[in-house]
Amino acid sequence: MLAGLVDLFKLNEDFTVAATGSKASDVLKINAEIRPDVFVVDVMMPGNIFEVIAKIVATSPKTKFLAFTALTRSDIAVRALNAGATGYVLKGSDAGELIQGVRAVHNGETFITPAFACKVIEELKISSLRKMASGTVKLSIREGQIVGMLMRGATNKQIAADLRIGEKTVKNYMTILMQKLHARNRLEVLIAAQKLEVDDHQDREPMLRH
Repeated sequence: MLAGLVDLFKLNEDFTVAATGSKASDVLKINAEIRPDVFVVDVMMPGNIFEVIAKIVATSPKTKFLAFTALTRSDIAVRALNAGATGYVLKGSDAGELIQGVRAVHNGETFITPAFACKVIEELKISSLRKMASGTVKLSIREGQIVGMLMRGATNKQIAADLRIGEKTVKNYMTILMQKLHARNRLEVLIAAQKLEVDDHQDREPMLRH
């Protein structure tokens, strides 16, 4: 499997396989020595990969993690996402989906195998909504616009183009939204937005209400 993955990424000229490993401790070592842009890890590898992901993301927020595994348990996927991974691809997926997932997480997006995504979203709803503070969450007009576009499935690049702002600015707004909605990642922001009513009247600040 590992050799096959290496060959797959070598076929794509925009990827470079910086290192390989077989256990969670290898991930820490590789990060300390190389700091790759994206780690593709199996949640079943020896060691506590969830703790490793959380540790690296806390100290190297630009480093991205994608879980590539045969485990189809939604609670495990949520655990990986809560640890800091932004991708979860099942091993039954085709090669193109894995490549798409790596590109997505590298660009700051969240990617989950489409056929598995609904189960993960349902699992995330419970943990995400529990974290949200009670009462009203006030959003600026721009934040409300971004939330609305997220709910329509827009990527950061599309949001930036439509609002005529830079992608870096969009990412800054996403960070603010995650803080306001007590979300760990883009997917939890989307879930929170879907479960709450968005009042986007232009004559006042948009609000999210329970």
